[in-house]
Amino acid sequence: MSLPFRIEARLANTPAEIDAAQRLRYSVFHEEWGATASDQQRASRRDADAHDARMDHLIVIDHARPPCEGQVVGTYRLRRRDANESASADGYTSAEFDVSPLVSTGERTLELGRSCVLREYRGRAVLNLLWGAIAAYVADHGIGLMFGCASLRGTDPMKLREQLAYLHHFHLAPRHIRPRAIGADSTRMDLLEKAWIDPRRAFSKLEPLVKGYLRLGASVGEGACIDRAFNSVDICIVMPTAQLTRRYVNHYERALKRPLCRLDDVATPEAAIAGSA
Repeated sequence: MSLPFRIEARLANTPAEIDAAQRLRYSVFHEEWGATASDQQRASRRDADAHDARMDHLIVIDHARPPCEGQVVGTYRLRRRDANESASADGYTSAEFDVSPLVSTGERTLELGRSCVLREYRGRAVLNLLWGAIAAYVADHGIGLMFGCASLRGTDPMKLREQLAYLHHFHLAPRHIRPRAIGADSTRMDLLEKAWIDPRRAFSKLEPLVKGYLRLGASVGEGACIDRAFNSVDICIVMPTAQLTRRYVNHYERALKRPLCRLDDVATPEAAIAGSA
């Protein structure tokens, strides 16, 4: 799939563009993935919540796509916080994980979430574009640490035990930055002993988004959280931004102070994204 300058990634600038991102999220999360929608969401056909007003919305736009079909084909929700600013009071991730170890690092943090790409755009080019845009955002705002929820499809941890145990035994975050699952719907991840895990096979079963994070050097928190509304088991991803910025930042002219980029500016990572709550 060849995507020239007709495709761009940037922050949403208007309420209409945020609305388009919410429509895309509804299509992917609720219609494709089977997440439970509220009466209001079903009536409006929007995946919207109270967190949206506090977030920046990264969008991928295909300008050649007919407006009636929706030109926003990818999105990511971003929430940045200054060093030592609490991430617990109003964050999405903090509803499922204790993220206080991340705050205590003294780093500026970026919470990532609600990532999705329209099915026919899930090739490498659009995914590269999203990651390049995030890298530019990280560089522009001096972000030191990224985190957020990522999902494994299904709500039975025992059916996902190979993937969960693999993540626990091979990719657990260092203790000083390790979030911990909280609440009644939390579950252990070490459901298999390490010796019983085939790492290659377990990795192959992960969602593309999780694979992409791991390839970029991410680690995971302790425990997972069952999200029945989104038909998923959520893990907490933790990634110091050096892994991302080393891969991308040389592709940007810092003198131009461009916060985001176009497709042809971006290198090709191995990361792949499908969708995440």
